[in-house]
Amino acid sequence: MNILILGSGGREHSLAWAIQQNPKCDRLIVAPGNAGIAQMCETADINILDGDAVASFAAENTIDFVIIGPEAPLAAGVADRLRDAGLLVFGPSKAAATLESSKSFTKAICDASGAPTSAYGHFNDADAARAYIRQQGAPIVVKADGLAAGKGVIVAMTEAEALAAIDDMFDGSFGDAGSEVVIEEFLTGEEASFFVLCDGKSVLPIGTAQDHKRVGNGDTGPNTGGMGAYSPAPVMTDAVTQKALTEIVQPCMDEMAKRGTPFEGVLFVGLMIKDGQPKLIEYNVRFGDPECQTLMMRLGGQVLDLLKACAEHRLEDMQVNWAHDHAITIVMAANGYPGSYEKGTVISGLDALPEDSKNMTFHAGTAAKDGKILATGGRVLAVTARGETLSEARDRAYAMTKTIDWPDGFYRTDIGWRAL
Repeated sequence: MNILILGSGGREHSLAWAIQQNPKCDRLIVAPGNAGIAQMCETADINILDGDAVASFAAENTIDFVIIGPEAPLAAGVADRLRDAGLLVFGPSKAAATLESSKSFTKAICDASGAPTSAYGHFNDADAARAYIRQQGAPIVVKADGLAAGKGVIVAMTEAEALAAIDDMFDGSFGDAGSEVVIEEFLTGEEASFFVLCDGKSVLPIGTAQDHKRVGNGDTGPNTGGMGAYSPAPVMTDAVTQKALTEIVQPCMDEMAKRGTPFEGVLFVGLMIKDGQPKLIEYNVRFGDPECQTLMMRLGGQVLDLLKACAEHRLEDMQVNWAHDHAITIVMAANGYPGSYEKGTVISGLDALPEDSKNMTFHAGTAAKDGKILATGGRVLAVTARGETLSEARDRAYAMTKTIDWPDGFYRTDIGWRAL
């Protein structure tokens, strides 16, 4: 089978790494890829937001299956264009991807299906948004309605912080994504990420994880795209998982189908759990990054069979074979992230790292130049390890970070602290 993965981050590197282990994978191309991906398979420099360009490339290279990694091409309707061209595609339609590209749309789906979520207000007027904040008080959560690369969420502990977030969003700090805002009740409890494959009708849970969104140790500082993760999430007991499926995921998927926009792909269900009761924080319509790295490390080659079954609408015949182990990912980011940071700094020591079923360093924002690996993004490497216990996986991953020589980068030293 000839497979094309769209994307250039740590999520796509880990997907490629797992898929390549499946004997059904004959040829694998990742577009555009990164320096780490280029060391293991072919890469192609195409514009993944251009559905016509992707369809043409797929035809020229006899591609059998396209897997769309990031949210931007999904929101741009690339999956629709590829399906129109007769390709087998993993990833939701543009209409179904609205579950991520509009937070107010997700809230409307929750309202219609009765899925438990936080109380909220939706605004396209700054004065009305400020009045709502003054009425509700703090703590409160302010979200850009559209896609903001994981950075459009402000958890405001004071009213002043919340009002400043409104100013930033309506002044264009998040571009068009902040032209509308959703203001939500501040939920307390423990957060978890729940990943479910959906083929328009059937749903299949494929794993849980816990992300670390804040930039600093002890969950301090600004929100980021994620500084580390571990899988499984202990808070996601069998009972909580079942509640999330029956009270949140399935009702929302039924509502999407009822509206004529069935969801096909992976649903990233962001949950807050308190006293055994899950509430929906948000949906993403693709694998989370860095959660994906921990899931791929644990799932391995079976991922290809699962994604293909999802794309072929035969999930009801599938089951996931889990090893009873743990995985952890530590994100190494450029100094200054999530604010401004220098690009083009040199990373050394990567050649000395192990690469096997228990140890992998997935590249997120890298490029190769003159025989050197350069940092090109904010989140640059995802150092990932497996172990019989979470502490074993953590020790293995942190030992790997110490081998990497990159003075211009940093990482949190407490990934996994909630579970440990």
